[in-house]
Amino acid sequence: MKKNIRGLLALGLAVGTLLTGCQIGDTNIVISRPLSSRYVFQIGEMSCSVKEAKLYLANYQNLYGTAYTLNLREHDFGDESLEKYIKTITLNELVTMVCMNQLAVEKEVSLTETDESKIKEAAKVYYESLSEEERSYLGVSEADIVTFYEHYGLAQKVLKELTGEINGEVSDDEARVMEVLQIYVTDVGKAAEVSEKLRNGEDFASVANLYNELPVIQRDVCRDDLPDEVEAIAFQMDDNEISNGIEAEGGYYFIKCLNKYNVELTEVNKVTIVEKREKEAFDDVYNEFVAGLDSRINEDVWEELKLDTTSQIKTDSFIETYETYCE
Repeated sequence: MKKNIRGLLALGLAVGTLLTGCQIGDTNIVISRPLSSRYVFQIGEMSCSVKEAKLYLANYQNLYGTAYTLNLREHDFGDESLEKYIKTITLNELVTMVCMNQLAVEKEVSLTETDESKIKEAAKVYYESLSEEERSYLGVSEADIVTFYEHYGLAQKVLKELTGEINGEVSDDEARVMEVLQIYVTDVGKAAEVSEKLRNGEDFASVANLYNELPVIQRDVCRDDLPDEVEAIAFQMDDNEISNGIEAEGGYYFIKCLNKYNVELTEVNKVTIVEKREKEAFDDVYNEFVAGLDSRINEDVWEELKLDTTSQIKTDSFIETYETYCE
């Protein structure tokens, strides 16, 4: 069965502030004193335990290992191994979650009794789904799962708090996606040749194959995809209309409108625009907050954490169970 990875990426709005190397955002990690071997890293006043890190690693390795029927164990990551790839994803999310839990204190965001009740129910279900081998490997109790769900749930609540007032209305015109053919040339003489051929009724695509200097001829475009001078004309065109040469970016554009309004892609773009608004609103607050946090990482402990690729460690439903019982 194809798994839904949306849950594990739900904190992805904060991608601009990730722990990489010895830095979190624009703030250097301070390794002033060693952390206990029970913890992977500390940011501000909160630490991430080895148990919690192993839980996320186990879920990620199984979920991403066969995401969308793609066996990533056979995928070529170049210089980066599958293990490094998954560990990077895991560390990124854990860092974001820890920061958001501390931001919750500043914003006075907390879990309600109802939240806690649902979390305990989810923790019980998830813990019971673990085999004896998985419980032994992770070293977790049901109480640990409750704690980890509290961390995740609080981070989700902060995310919703900071993006809840974002305007979710996007007009058709703002989100409109067009289908066009394009020709771009830098030489004024070639532009004149293109213009003459198009005026004489030659096929636009055939002319484009001869002259176009861009990587593609046909493309879907939305607002801000084209130079301003080109967009101003293109988004006023009707189906099958061909523009004159439009001077922009040191050359000349010719546009043929194939479909001035792709309904399906426009609806998808509306979602993208709202997500962008949410990300911008969230990052404004989040990035300013984490810039003032001191951070330490237990590099030896993190390096020692390895993916267990045996067939006995199959758990991948940590976030899925949370969403089932708590969302």
